[in-house]
Amino acid sequence: MIESLLVANRGEIARRIIRTAKRLGIRTVAVHSEADAGLPFVTEADEAVCVGPANPAQSYRNAEAIIAAAKSTGAQAIHPGYGFLSENADFARTVEANGLIWVGPGADAITAMGDKINARNLMAAAGVPVAPGTTDPAADLDAAVAAAAEIGYPVMVKAAAGGGGMGMGVAADEAALRTEYDKVRGFAERMFGDGSVLIERYFPRVRHVEVQILGLADGRVVALGERECSVQRRNQKLVEESPSPAVFPELRERFLAAAVRAGEAVGYRNAGTVECLLDPATNEFFFLEMNTRLQVEHPVTELVYGVDLVEEQLRVAAGLAPTFDPDALTPRGHAIELRINAEDPKRFLPGPGTVSIWTEPTGEGVRVDSGYVAGNTVTPFYDSLMAKLIVFGADRAEAIGRARAAVAGFEVVGPKCNLPFFAELLENAEFVSGDYDTGIVGRMR
Repeated sequence: MIESLLVANRGEIARRIIRTAKRLGIRTVAVHSEADAGLPFVTEADEAVCVGPANPAQSYRNAEAIIAAAKSTGAQAIHPGYGFLSENADFARTVEANGLIWVGPGADAITAMGDKINARNLMAAAGVPVAPGTTDPAADLDAAVAAAAEIGYPVMVKAAAGGGGMGMGVAADEAALRTEYDKVRGFAERMFGDGSVLIERYFPRVRHVEVQILGLADGRVVALGERECSVQRRNQKLVEESPSPAVFPELRERFLAAAVRAGEAVGYRNAGTVECLLDPATNEFFFLEMNTRLQVEHPVTELVYGVDLVEEQLRVAAGLAPTFDPDALTPRGHAIELRINAEDPKRFLPGPGTVSIWTEPTGEGVRVDSGYVAGNTVTPFYDSLMAKLIVFGADRAEAIGRARAAVAGFEVVGPKCNLPFFAELLENAEFVSGDYDTGIVGRMR
């Protein structure tokens, strides 16, 4: 097993990784920005190194500083968490070129899945269903208009290099497409340094379902069930649950088999997620993207399958067998995760501030993965995620009941907080029924 680990991230995911590493007897190194010096993950690590100012480009995305921190502290491996450099193939190669262990998939797999058009084409060749769309970037507006006419409106205009719900727009007709194409292309050039645009069929009523995969050290790829991620604002997830209330046994078999094929197509190792869109009218699903990293919502899979995905990541990176029998994976119960963000519960606009009160709920089936405690300041420099509230029950009804009690018992004072939204959602008849889609938040507002 790895003996020392540098965690190239911050907040709740850094604490989460450090917690497992400590349980395994692994020495931990935290890197942090000047703005994050007082956060819990910094003091919980065995050693901490400041790698730059608040600006992520100068700290958490500063590959040179992170590699230097690993070398100066004698770290043997680097875990990137999610976001920042986690899906940066060049960084993965740099880590390994410096004699360090990269806790993640190979750089070639990251590259293959990082471009949405290339990923679509690879998946189609592997027999994974893909939505009707372009097989090459729409080189200009005329090409986009021609592609949309062939695909049929409405269409989704997507940044080929995008991810995490960023760089997307919907066009119901040609006039809207002309506006969205320029908007998405400009955003993609600014954010990703790549203005390539994909045109794809847009499904007005759709569910977002993903499959957790794990590429093992022996070359096998296994699937650890699916997660429902349809409660979203601005195409970004707020709630995840496993199993999906929309997925029945035969559909689940198809989902998991397709996800395994997706992983095998790129020789996948370590943890990853195959994201799909599910048409509830036909039960057809289509490949959306593969996230070549640990997901924010990994805890729901952990609770349903009884595994520690961070431990499994470390074991794969070390060339070790998993702690579970890949041929006898058995899910149990139901888990729900709520993303507790520093944002107002109506318009979901960020509201940073200093935490004066932070009281976490407790009780059977309740887990909180948090990045803050009372006295910490949520700054405007990073994502608004403060914590993840995860609940587990014998079935979905019990999980919802525990979630209601946990939300009522979670107190955050200082920054704005979206807890009132979750209290509303957990009483919403559409959500409670399980028959909801990605438009549920808009209908609630």
